[in-house]
Amino acid sequence: MNLKIPSITTKINSNFLHKKKVDIFIKRDDLIHKIISGNKWRKLKYNFQKAKAEGHNTVLSFGGVYSNHLHALSYAANQHELYSIGVVRGDEFKNTSTLDFCVNQNMKLEFLSRNLYRIDKYSKTRIDDLMKKFGSFYMIPEGGNNLLGIRGCEEIIEEINHSFDYVCCAVGTGCTAAGLIRSMHNKQHFIGFCPFKKVDEQRNNILNYCPSQLYKNWELISDNHFGGFAKVNSNLLKFVRQFNLEYKIQLDLVYMGKLFYSLFNLIENDFFPKKTQILVLHTGGNQGLEGFNFSY
Repeated sequence: MNLKIPSITTKINSNFLHKKKVDIFIKRDDLIHKIISGNKWRKLKYNFQKAKAEGHNTVLSFGGVYSNHLHALSYAANQHELYSIGVVRGDEFKNTSTLDFCVNQNMKLEFLSRNLYRIDKYSKTRIDDLMKKFGSFYMIPEGGNNLLGIRGCEEIIEEINHSFDYVCCAVGTGCTAAGLIRSMHNKQHFIGFCPFKKVDEQRNNILNYCPSQLYKNWELISDNHFGGFAKVNSNLLKFVRQFNLEYKIQLDLVYMGKLFYSLFNLIENDFFPKKTQILVLHTGGNQGLEGFNFSY
């Protein structure tokens, strides 16, 4: 695979940001690869290495019917000559572009009801049942959220030779956020933007790897989730189109669109001191736009 790592960092400029005297730099992880974009490969890299080192030829992971994680994992596994299994949240196959892609990458799909997915997907009984059905596999948690996924995300900050005041990213499982928090220096502050109504779960996921007695320089913001996961309205659609027109950068509607909408509201309301320098990680995910029938 031709991966563009380290990813580039670009500064965006506008009259709005100039007036507010705030600088925004975007680390373009969305340009790492046309399919395994954003933070996806960073979270898979060391997991794939461990799977192969332990002699596994199959990887299994979890996600929804529009999961960027499963989309990237199916392709990466196929490229690395690994079989893949996706445990999908939902009772039955739903014809989405994401799942169609996964199947085309030879991923086997196993569907789990929303309730069981929420409370039981990692249980020993569930994993044993999956092994009886599919044989031995290496399990990667949803979103790559384990120490190896976090280790890959810690390398993001290592690629940057500039000290920013704030580092921002969208928060899903909390894996990328934890990697950033663990690798930042004490004078930097992390803001995670939560695009759905699971902020307590996300905070606890981060605390598992970033205990409060060691890491105090972070916070989560969930004011602009637009009603929940994958919920959008006309204001968000208008914003992401205008953002692309002004800065020539496309945003998805689930994560990055909501992040920048919320971030710009904070800037508008003078949340940041003058001359603040902010780094935003673009985590990709634009393949998910097909689920909204949205185009730029």
